Amino acid sequence: MEFKKGDKKVINAWAVYDWANSVYHLVITSTIFPIYYSAVTRSSGTERITFLGITCLPDALYTYALSFAFLVIAAISPLLSGIADYSGNKKVFMKFFCYMGALACSCMYFFTASNLWLGITLVIFACIGYAGSIVFYNAYLPEIVEHKDQDHVSAKGFAYGYIGSSILLILNLAMIMKPSLIGLSGTDAGTMATRWSFVTVGVWWIAFAQITFRYLPTNPFGAVKREGVRNIWKGYLELVKVWNMLKTTKRLRRFLMAFFVYNTGVRTIMLIANLFGADTLHLKEEQLIPTILIIQFVAVGGAYIFSYIAKKKSDIYMLKWAVFIWVGVCVGAYFTYTAYQFYTLAFFVGLVMGGLQALSRSTYSKMLPETEDHASFFSFYDVCENVGSVLGLFLYGWVYDLTHDMRNSIGFLLFLFVLGFILLNRIPKNKLVNA
Repeated sequence: MEFKKGDKKVINAWAVYDWANSVYHLVITSTIFPIYYSAVTRSSGTERITFLGITCLPDALYTYALSFAFLVIAAISPLLSGIADYSGNKKVFMKFFCYMGALACSCMYFFTASNLWLGITLVIFACIGYAGSIVFYNAYLPEIVEHKDQDHVSAKGFAYGYIGSSILLILNLAMIMKPSLIGLSGTDAGTMATRWSFVTVGVWWIAFAQITFRYLPTNPFGAVKREGVRNIWKGYLELVKVWNMLKTTKRLRRFLMAFFVYNTGVRTIMLIANLFGADTLHLKEEQLIPTILIIQFVAVGGAYIFSYIAKKKSDIYMLKWAVFIWVGVCVGAYFTYTAYQFYTLAFFVGLVMGGLQALSRSTYSKMLPETEDHASFFSFYDVCENVGSVLGLFLYGWVYDLTHDMRNSIGFLLFLFVLGFILLNRIPKNKLVNA
């Protein structure tokens, strides 16, 4: 299929993958699965559980599992993306991780109190599948979109994701609250509907991803595929080349430092917000779900608002504002005690979450030097993101496991945002500044 940079059909198909995969983040990591996981792990009546010789609080084990998954993807994504650039088959890798993550989500249907090992294993594989596919998804952005349109298209992707995932979540909630709608009855109908919601995540993810795979070009730059085992080592050589190029681009290097710090805080909050509400504020399921929906829908507007103002001002200007608001969110979270305070906090989280994520991706894309090795460059971006998730989740879970109070972990997140704001101020304003 003939490919032309800026093709609207290709761009829309790219954005649809956000619509497809974001159901993992919303249903599996943020809402229904964490609530189900907590119910399953606490059904035994024991405060602490043991898994592979590790004894800890159930919620801490969940954060450790996610942390391990992000560690795995951080270790292998540079190799995979280097191979993808070298062999010209990004889409093949993207498909592989997409299907891995989606199937792991669907198989969560079989997770019960009698097989904790299965639930934790599937959490890890689903996370690896999601994060692995995103490496290659992000790498397509500078290849299919003109430089001037990257902020807007990046925001469009996140907006599609927030809307699509919210639609499925609402459908899942209808299933769980009214199991008879899908033909379920009896005392365990709600639990069975919950388990079926995990299946819908996998089906949704795979089904809508077909639109993306249908129109995304396999090899935008027409790279010549090279055969042989040496391709594996070429992946590492590509990373060395990217590392050397980063050392000569001061603006890009300093942006990555700031991104690593503040995004560690963002990713941690995204993954533990529901646990904080349930464990620390003792909010019930019917109070937690509206919170997530507030974040989702406000984030749609936030992504476009930040993109619009950044076009008038600058990307770094709006990134600073977003991180500054995150500082306020952390302070507010420490002093949050009621459901209504939590809802207010959720509004501001949604406002800056969508804007910061979309703008960070497009800012990085526009800072890249002239190259065809976009997957290798974006692997660095994703390594920063995933290693940050490892660090944030592990330390958050560790502090919580020691103190039994998630408020004590907020100070760590506050420090990250303050430091991230300082590092953003160190990025040279002159776009021509390099070494």
